[in-house]
Amino acid sequence: MKLEVIELSKSYGKKEVLKDVNITFEEGKIYGLLGRNGAGKTTFFNCLNRDVFVDEGRFYLDDEFGRNPLQTHDIGYILATPVVPEFLTGREFIQFFIDINKERIKDLKDVDYYFNLVQLKKEDQNILLKDYSHGMKNKIQILIHIIANPKVILLDEPLTSLDIIVQEEMKSLLKKMKKDHIIIFSTHILELAMDLCDELVILSHKKLEIMDKNSISSKKQKDHIIQVLKDDKND
Repeated sequence: MKLEVIELSKSYGKKEVLKDVNITFEEGKIYGLLGRNGAGKTTFFNCLNRDVFVDEGRFYLDDEFGRNPLQTHDIGYILATPVVPEFLTGREFIQFFIDINKERIKDLKDVDYYFNLVQLKKEDQNILLKDYSHGMKNKIQILIHIIANPKVILLDEPLTSLDIIVQEEMKSLLKKMKKDHIIIFSTHILELAMDLCDELVILSHKKLEIMDKNSISSKKQKDHIIQVLKDDKND
């Protein structure tokens, strides 16, 4: 399975954010999208998810059904700031999500199975989502996308504000999920991308470029990436 992005361009007024982006992402890998704050990482995700209109660009998913335009139901978008219905408990929300989507959920499991996947304790499942910590809300976000099982998963800096234990739990879960998905993980932290991701994608000067992580293990090569990002004037 492949995700193809062809000639993507996006501007906000006179500010050009992305220009003639051509890139292909493959199944079974976690891609670390690296760029400075304001470089356009979230804009790139919003273009893929059709949350904003693009000036130019086409997106295709090449899978067992052939090469077809990317659809919104093919994408799971996990935001940096979790958005959950805070008037429900964790268990009520997950059960509600399953009930309204059960016709299209493949290999449906019971609620307890899903909670065990993200290591959410029983006592936490029955409290209101408004009382969840940031990390627990992120687990709920990820759990929704595990259940829905979209082919492409976009993560917009979801680990940055989590404590080290929850970070490690989430990284382990994402590594297990990558087998049957295309996962693109945006961050501005090089060390996190090096630890979690199979490939690095550098967003600089309005373009995206894939770099083999194994080719940038030396300090000299890391310094080169940092210099490329420093030279980016998008911020």
